[in-house]
Amino acid sequence: MLTVELIVLLVVLFVAALGGTVFVFRHEEKKMKQYEEEGDTVENELQRSREYETQSLKSNVPRLLWIYAVTIFLALIAFLIYVFGS
Repeated sequence: MLTVELIVLLVVLFVAALGGTVFVFRHEEKKMKQYEEEGDTVENELQRSREYETQSLKSNVPRLLWIYAVTIFLALIAFLIYVFGS
């Protein structure tokens, strides 16, 4: 019975990580649509591209790292409980 519980927990963790990834992706997608609606010049696109390179490293990458780190940590805890709980 513990095996079924482990599988369910891992599926829930996977779905949560996937949901977090989709959330970050949609946030960036909304920004892109906003830029397209406002109209663009080559200079604005270049400036945004440079800003994105620095801001993405400061905001998106840490968010995704936290999502995956927590997911992996919880999955390892569940696995250890499964191995030593049997």
